[in-house]
Amino acid sequence: MADPSSYRPKPGDVPDSPGVYRFRDEYRRVIYVGKAKSLRQRLANYFQDLANLHPRTRSMVTTAASVEWTVVSTEVEALQLEYSWIKEYDPRFNVKYRDDKSYPYLAVTMNEEFPRVQVMRGHKKKGVRYFGPYGHAWAIRDTVDLLLRVFPVRTCSAGVFKNAARTGRPCLLGYIGKCSAPCVGRVSAEEHRELAEDFSDFMAGRTGTYLRRLEKQMTEAAEEMEYERAARLRDDIEALKKAMEKNAVVLADATDADLIAVAEDELEAAVQIFHVRGGRVRGQRGWVTDKVEDVTTGALVEHALQQLYGEESGDAVPKEVLVPALPDPVEPVQEWLAERRGSNVSLRIPQRGDKKALMETVQRNAQQGLVLHKTKRASDLTTRSRALEEIAEALDLDSAPLRIECYDISHLQGDDVVASMVVFEDGLQRKSEYRRFQIKGRAGDTQLWHGEGQDDVRSMHEVITRRFRRYLAEKEKTGEWADGEDVPVNGSPGGSLDGSLDGSPGGPVGALTEDDGRPKRFAYPPQLVVVDGGQPQVAAAQRALDELGIDDIAVCGLAKRLEEVWLPGDDDPVVLPRSSEGLYLLQRVRDEAHRFAITYQRTRRAKRFRAGPLDDVPGLGETRKQALIKHFGSVKRLRSATIDQICGVPGIGRKTAETIAAALAQAAPAAPAVNTATGEIMEDVEEAPPATTADDAETPVSTGVPDDRRGQET
Repeated sequence: MADPSSYRPKPGDVPDSPGVYRFRDEYRRVIYVGKAKSLRQRLANYFQDLANLHPRTRSMVTTAASVEWTVVSTEVEALQLEYSWIKEYDPRFNVKYRDDKSYPYLAVTMNEEFPRVQVMRGHKKKGVRYFGPYGHAWAIRDTVDLLLRVFPVRTCSAGVFKNAARTGRPCLLGYIGKCSAPCVGRVSAEEHRELAEDFSDFMAGRTGTYLRRLEKQMTEAAEEMEYERAARLRDDIEALKKAMEKNAVVLADATDADLIAVAEDELEAAVQIFHVRGGRVRGQRGWVTDKVEDVTTGALVEHALQQLYGEESGDAVPKEVLVPALPDPVEPVQEWLAERRGSNVSLRIPQRGDKKALMETVQRNAQQGLVLHKTKRASDLTTRSRALEEIAEALDLDSAPLRIECYDISHLQGDDVVASMVVFEDGLQRKSEYRRFQIKGRAGDTQLWHGEGQDDVRSMHEVITRRFRRYLAEKEKTGEWADGEDVPVNGSPGGSLDGSLDGSPGGPVGALTEDDGRPKRFAYPPQLVVVDGGQPQVAAAQRALDELGIDDIAVCGLAKRLEEVWLPGDDDPVVLPRSSEGLYLLQRVRDEAHRFAITYQRTRRAKRFRAGPLDDVPGLGETRKQALIKHFGSVKRLRSATIDQICGVPGIGRKTAETIAAALAQAAPAAPAVNTATGEIMEDVEEAPPATTADDAETPVSTGVPDDRRGQET
């Protein structure tokens, strides 16, 4: 951290004139760009007592290692240079616009010989007329589809256009009348350009004149008894009116204005813009900005104006810009806008009437945009940090839990009991660390857990035990235990130390590391274990950790009923406020564990229901199983086949054939089918070939379980 006094310029060295200044860090990277009417007065504000500075400003001046400036003639030039440098250097301490999507525009390429109507994103090109922006590309296509009937302008790509010109055949739009087909010479380049001009004028809001002209032509055609032409013009008028209905009339017909609203809190601000052309809302867009510097609403408006019009000119800058607060000073900004438009621009705050009412609508959209952004907390570093701090405070932890693991048990009426482990690091999902468990039962038990009933508590104890026994084994392998110190693994339930995705035994400790020596699977401990459930589940998890001798990992449970947080040994839950960021993060962690567990449980259940006798044959893969069924037609015929006949299937040797015959002989044949209407046993019905297993499906398959039973999954 640098001392600002170490690079503070002498007051006499800084000119008392307009200019733009840059702060650089020790690596000469530009970290902040600003402009000032008086460089001397502005820079002096940065080099005062640090205690008097805003926290963000204090952070900036202590990060910087030098400051430099450029003198300009006017404040307008300072505004232009500031914008250019912000675009060039992207300084970390300037206002940052996030979530600013590349909004789609309706573009007419007037810079081409045969102008084309298309959807465009990104930087604007010279000679192209843009309309919008639109919220969605499909909205543009809907509008264009309606207008092509009246303005059959080319919409095809250059390759399609050249191919049509080469073959002499237009595309489909040319045949159905939605393209004038300049590619095959149906219209000249001049006539096609006139169509593109009419299309652009209509989109620019000059609709009344064109509609009146079409209505006059329709009347004249009817009077001359050209009824087919009159009907076509009538349909054109209806199509234009339908396209106009998509844009609500909000202001007087001749009004061209942009309305900008700002909703802000201490850390962020949402900017919302409505583009009104010809009295209709023609486009809408919004941004969210990090307030990395201490700025007023007027300064945010100024930044928004730079973002909007920094690369625009002509009619792209409207006659009127309505804002919630004026920049200080306002004259340079107004002059800058006028230069970009080429004529006067009114920059003001609406006071009454329709414009004030519309501004209130834009303001509501800005508020909604800020609220919506706040709900996307996973991408918000500040909010995630606050959530972790709230959890640490509520659970009385020594520090924020940077790694959280959550466990959930899932089964269907006690069958196919599985568990999930999900990991969140720094408030974000770490899907590569997710693990799934098959519940095996108590060590020494002859009966599986699902035979003993729905025992989520014992299942939770087993899962926690298995996971952290693997963690202790990793510590021993990597040498973290002192010489001669025993690994504190007591005789606790839990079966094998697995946790692999298929629940198979984990193997020796030496197999727990990758070939390059990196820790594998369960090497890292969490600071917090969250279990889905209340007091019983929390007690089981804590008991498992105690039996393993682990005392530096916190445990809590989140009960679904009232979203209560339970701690081991406490009779009363911890109740976090509903608006708490910490509670929201715990809910996200719990819901993700629940989703992951149910997905695995359904997959296993589907696989079990679809299993056939061939699935138990060792070494018989899916390809050869399908080949056997295709060759014999059914499992019943395969069961009655001889070993020599089985050997006749491509890829099946004698040893494999003997194994198949033995496995099928041991497997009980399927029960005979019964006609439920007559009670007749249908002896001749052959067994159906086994269905594709769930392992071959990309999504969980239907299991045939009745809906009332599906609702009992946990």
